[in-house]
Amino acid sequence: MSEPAEIRERTFEFAKRIVLLCRTLEQGSDVSRTLAKQLLRSGTSIGANVEEAKAGHSKPDFIAKLTIACKEARETHYWLRLLAETDIIPESKLTSLTDEANQLIAILTTIIKNARSN
Repeated sequence: MSEPAEIRERTFEFAKRIVLLCRTLEQGSDVSRTLAKQLLRSGTSIGANVEEAKAGHSKPDFIAKLTIACKEARETHYWLRLLAETDIIPESKLTSLTDEANQLIAILTTIIKNARSN
């Protein structure tokens, strides 16, 4: 099974940006550090699961890994929204990451739907 190479690169680049944001959050309050850990886990898991999907042994395995990646993207979007809504990070600084999370969700959803129908 395979997915567009672009999604692998996009999820990797997204993970890099999440790591940089979490480095900043780690320098803040206990709340910031706690949220950073949650965000770091979900934000970096997206790409890891996309990579695992590429090595999937079967179509169901491929779909399962991409489904996990999509769920992780949704969770990441949640943490980004929470950071903005609680004024831990100004919303304007998170817009690009939030938009990318939304796009990754849409792309992964499309790939999953196409894989299921083929």
